[in-house]
Amino acid sequence: MATYDFDLITIGAGSGGVRATRMAASYGAKAAVVEEFRVGGTCVIRGCVPKKLMVYASRYAEDFEDAAGFGWHVPHAKFDWATLIANKDREIARLEGLYKKNLGVAGATIFEDRAVMRDPHTVHLLKADKTFTAKHILIATGGRPWIPEEVEGADLGITSNEAFHLTELPKCVMIVGGGYIAVEFAGIFKGLGSRTVLVHRGDEILRGFDREVRERMRHELQKRGIDVHLKTHVVSIRPQNGRKLVRLSDGTEQEVDEVMFAVGRRPNTSGLGLEHCGVELTGTRAVQVDAYSRSTQSNIYAVGDVTDRVNLTPVAIREGAAFAETVFNNSPTAIDHADIPTAVFGTPEVGVVGLTEEAARAQYDKVDIYKTGFRPMRATMSGRDTLIFMKLVVDGASERVLGCHVMGEAAAEMIQCVAIAVKMKATKRDFDATVALHPSASEELVLLKTKS
Repeated sequence: MATYDFDLITIGAGSGGVRATRMAASYGAKAAVVEEFRVGGTCVIRGCVPKKLMVYASRYAEDFEDAAGFGWHVPHAKFDWATLIANKDREIARLEGLYKKNLGVAGATIFEDRAVMRDPHTVHLLKADKTFTAKHILIATGGRPWIPEEVEGADLGITSNEAFHLTELPKCVMIVGGGYIAVEFAGIFKGLGSRTVLVHRGDEILRGFDREVRERMRHELQKRGIDVHLKTHVVSIRPQNGRKLVRLSDGTEQEVDEVMFAVGRRPNTSGLGLEHCGVELTGTRAVQVDAYSRSTQSNIYAVGDVTDRVNLTPVAIREGAAFAETVFNNSPTAIDHADIPTAVFGTPEVGVVGLTEEAARAQYDKVDIYKTGFRPMRATMSGRDTLIFMKLVVDGASERVLGCHVMGEAAAEMIQCVAIAVKMKATKRDFDATVALHPSASEELVLLKTKS
């Protein structure tokens, strides 16, 4: 019977890897995790957490303006980028410390190193030049930002990784892309005072979201002064007078301080040595796994963005927990990837769960749509030109609510609660039977009566 140094070695200490390692250790496994950058992964270190802190910061500009309609006057409010970044870094360091502490309390070993696999049971640590064996190996290395190589001078651009650590707020920034990250950072930079240009090669932003939400969100960005260019891409970037001159596919040029690429992420599988281990990759170079996160090599598993299934932090955490249950608690657990809520923390927010109208019509014979757009109560006194939009997608035969889409203040908070009902297969009758909470924006979700 083979003996190993560890029962489990996890490569990557992001949210999924940490959860899996902690749970495995709690079930009695001798577990270790290897991380070459910082414990916490993309979400904690340079993703959702610091991003949302910066979203909060960016919204104060509108809050100060809106306050006047309620009798408050905030003269000469000033923003200091260095203070925001320093305080953000302090909070991220605190969270990283908690992640390390929790791993230690669970009895797991942390190697701060780069791991390369030599064979299906062997991991080599490059910095320490040490080799360890494990009965099971978990790949949880996440994803990395992608920059299109065909862009001349692309190395002059940055990604979200670098955006969190700029030494000063750019006076003018060009965001390239139209997904979550692009829309969110466009709102951040614009709210903090940068002239902001959004360039996207598609015909509309937020691909994969409900078409009506996509169009309305673009209009909201434009109303806030973000210069949106669709069906356009960056051809070249070159330095000019200490700034960057960007040539676009429509023949125009713009001089900006920073060009931030937010055109997608790629599974972080390069250089791991998976080719030595019988681990097959998909067309996107993600680790190919089954319903239990097992790769094509029976003792090697993978969770999170490196599998390119549903690339969200809570999903990675669920997958990591399911892996530990399956392998170390003798309780085979597969994750249901349907009806997962998600949000775009733009300004305004977008929160969704379930099917878009387009997807529902492709799957169901009859689809009923209930929707509304209205001015939020706060805007009636602030005078801000904005709307809240809500939409329910309903199966016309069973009346089951297939999808819910909200755009506006607190959309993410609303959608988390609605997701419970959608996951439980609630019907439109269930929504109708729920008493409204007044006055609130979310009450409209149970007051929708007219089909569109």
